[in-house]
Amino acid sequence: MDSAGRLFVERLGLHFASEGLPLIAGRVTAYLLISEGPRSLDEIAGALRVSRASVSTDARRLEEKGLLVRLSLPGDRRTYYSFSPDGFNKTLVGRIRVLTTLRDILESAESLPAATASTEVRARLAEWTDFHVAVIDSLQQLLEKWNRRTGNRRTPRRRKVVA
Repeated sequence: MDSAGRLFVERLGLHFASEGLPLIAGRVTAYLLISEGPRSLDEIAGALRVSRASVSTDARRLEEKGLLVRLSLPGDRRTYYSFSPDGFNKTLVGRIRVLTTLRDILESAESLPAATASTEVRARLAEWTDFHVAVIDSLQQLLEKWNRRTGNRRTPRRRKVVA
């Protein structure tokens, strides 16, 4: 990898870290962004000058998020990773799922004694819930727009939210 590539990898890694994500996950993402085809764990670790175990841990984390796919090649026992063809879709669907769970938890708090006894608490919970409903709606619209743009029709059904 040339010096410009190394700089890009480091910058994206630092960006991930500034967002509370693992530095190595950012570096793995950056490396695969600027690499052709699938790469083995050994290739990724060597290029990034980090341990294979670190790459393996963060590659699995990125795979769980839907951004990467794990591959194997016939006759080769090594594990390879590449970008998921619909990684943006999977990532957005996952984010919507997480935010929907959070919204449901917030909605369940409306029946707590503290909420029923306090106008202030009720208003704060309502604001948090409304915010998450708006974010979920926006992300669902973004997902639909992205899928129309890319031809991906695997959009989750929108859940009607009663506020």
